[in-house]
Amino acid sequence: MRAGGTARAAVLALAAVLAIPPVAGPAAAEPGGGTPTRQQVRDARDAADAAERDVAAVQAELAAANARLQESAAAAARAAEEWNGARYRARQTRQAARAAAQRVTIAGTDVDEQQAAYADALVTSYQLAPSLTAMSSIVQADGITTVVEQATTMRAAESALDSRYDGFRAAATLAQVASDQADEAEADASAAQVEAREARDAAAAAADSAAAQAQQVARRKDGLIAELAALQDTSIELAEQRQAALEEQAAQEAAAAAEAAAQQAADEQAAEEEAEDSQEPATQPSAPSTPTTPTTPTTPSTPSQPSAPPPPPAPSGGASAAVSFAKAQLGEPYRWGAAGPDAWDCSGLTMGAWGAGGTSLPHYSVAQYEQSSPISAGSLQAGDLVFWGSSSSPSSIYHVALYIGGGQIIHAPRTGRPVVQESMYYWTTPNFYARP
Repeated sequence: MRAGGTARAAVLALAAVLAIPPVAGPAAAEPGGGTPTRQQVRDARDAADAAERDVAAVQAELAAANARLQESAAAAARAAEEWNGARYRARQTRQAARAAAQRVTIAGTDVDEQQAAYADALVTSYQLAPSLTAMSSIVQADGITTVVEQATTMRAAESALDSRYDGFRAAATLAQVASDQADEAEADASAAQVEAREARDAAAAAADSAAAQAQQVARRKDGLIAELAALQDTSIELAEQRQAALEEQAAQEAAAAAEAAAQQAADEQAAEEEAEDSQEPATQPSAPSTPTTPTTPTTPSTPSQPSAPPPPPAPSGGASAAVSFAKAQLGEPYRWGAAGPDAWDCSGLTMGAWGAGGTSLPHYSVAQYEQSSPISAGSLQAGDLVFWGSSSSPSSIYHVALYIGGGQIIHAPRTGRPVVQESMYYWTTPNFYARP
């Protein structure tokens, strides 16, 4: 018999017990007398309890299925952002390789110029050699003055020749250094390209895995919903609606709890900072008061303390443009590596939004954080960026969203979910915040 039938039988048995008045004496225990025995009542109650436990078990398995779906989506998001990071590094190394190649060209031109100058100096020295040798200067000189003049000219020519040679050698050395740097930069660029291809393949595999996991979870959830409908003696459609409502309620409660915890932590930090400020001792002693003439007490002056760096200015008009842009993308699909115009990943959306606001950001969540000003959760204003990382290091960031105020964000969550507006505590509490 199905669990649902067992539960209904248990309920009917209990109803029979409640409907028939108790019979005194041994008759209550007589078999076949029409009255359930105490054991039968216990069995009925146990069956009802088992049915309730079965419903709870199915709901727990549904929650576990949703958790698996979330974890596979998070793994896909991490892989996608690692690919974005690899592409970002590949672009940087390619730019460095181009710059190094330009330096090689410039250094080569300088070598050619120095070589030509040195060659000219050699020719000139050769042409002047017969008349500038020491013996020739003495033999052909009209007097000591001529000897001195010709010796001076000879030394100047030798010095010029040495200078040309030194210039040529220096240029050649710089050219060799530039060439070595260019080779190294080209090797780095090639390695970065390989890394990007590997990261792309890993992102594709993670996305495929997440999609397959989503299909498995969807099939399993369909079976669990059907089982739940049988246990609750209701239709599958109603069971789906009930389960969706329960999951939505649980998500809202979790988001509210996370928000309250974050607010409490912010309040405690602010209270600690205020207490530290109020306990700063004054270094200037107050002047002793005279016993004869009371004076009006004055507030002692506090010494100047090194102030903490001021928070970055609030988002300008560019923030409103960024928010408007993000709102216009609501409902558009997620696709890893996409930056519009009709599909987005998380950092592609925030890059596009702030691009509309006049600020250029890279297509990589870690670099977006690095190129922005870190702020606290309590300082968030519309247009700021909210980040999720797997550790306390910014290098672990793998997801980013645009804060729009009121605890709400707009982001491209994952494959299977379009650009959406929801609580920034919809999943787990973010751990990094920044202002472009």
